[in-house]
Amino acid sequence: MRKLLAAIGLSLLGLGAAQAQSPAWPQKQVTIVVPFGAGGTTDLFARIVAEQLQAKYGKPFVIENRPGAGGNIGTTAVAKAAPDGHTLLVGTVSTHAINPFLYKNLPHDAEKDFIPITGLAKLPNLLVVTPKVPAKTFAEFVEYAKQNPGKLNYGSSGAGTSQHLAAELFQLKTGAKMTHVPFRSSQDIVNGLLGGHIDLAFDNMTIAWPQAQAGTVRALAVTSPERSPQAPDIPTVAETLTGFDATSWNGLWAPVGTPPAIVDTIAADVKTILEKPEVQKKAAELASTPAPMTPQQFAEYIQAERQKWSEVVKAVGIQLGQ
Repeated sequence: MRKLLAAIGLSLLGLGAAQAQSPAWPQKQVTIVVPFGAGGTTDLFARIVAEQLQAKYGKPFVIENRPGAGGNIGTTAVAKAAPDGHTLLVGTVSTHAINPFLYKNLPHDAEKDFIPITGLAKLPNLLVVTPKVPAKTFAEFVEYAKQNPGKLNYGSSGAGTSQHLAAELFQLKTGAKMTHVPFRSSQDIVNGLLGGHIDLAFDNMTIAWPQAQAGTVRALAVTSPERSPQAPDIPTVAETLTGFDATSWNGLWAPVGTPPAIVDTIAADVKTILEKPEVQKKAAELASTPAPMTPQQFAEYIQAERQKWSEVVKAVGIQLGQ
């Protein structure tokens, strides 16, 4: 009996030590950094999740927009934050799978300075062209672009963004040559299309699809492997160019050193949130598909994306920064 009681006592001591190492979360305000401006898809999705977490825990979950340098300013800030689960990052394919190969001398390491928590959402970009582009289908567009090197101008919200790299991947796969015109935001891209300053864009579907529905631009293809539920009649690029995938996505990270128990708690909470019908409805309104993953699944997904986009950046020869 004494041995049994001693064993139980040791077990309780061990449990107490484990609980001390992994304190309850959250204990105070949680700041969720979005390294882009307010109003974009990443920002809007972050606010949906923050609102749900705040309702569950009764603690403030505050969105902090820290745009600049292609998402690097806000990303660096989180890399240097205390690893206690109270500062999180909503990053994207750009911040964690493109920028590490695009920018020289980044003040953070996108792979080593963060712990992947979970995916949030995936969304395709949508290839739209102005009425003056004669192509009525994506296949016709491919031929037109190949036969008119340098004639077409395409817009993006900056070098290294998903819009830019989607167009570069298209050129690599087809041999077409187009001129890049960078803007500051997706709304500026729309203004460029409507003003006749550019001919096309592989733009964020949330922004581009309403313009296509209004008839101001013509939608030719989506960049995800599957057709979009919001526009099922629009074909994928991959239906013509096998293997093409330029899906935009976002997810949640914590600074390295954050206790695994907190990471697992957040991942489980977010999964529950993303499976709620009202959240899925809001995601559909943003032309997005919820993409919850375990931390391990998210880490593996990021690695595959890093491999793909590093090859594109290298092939194109893009380099930013000093």
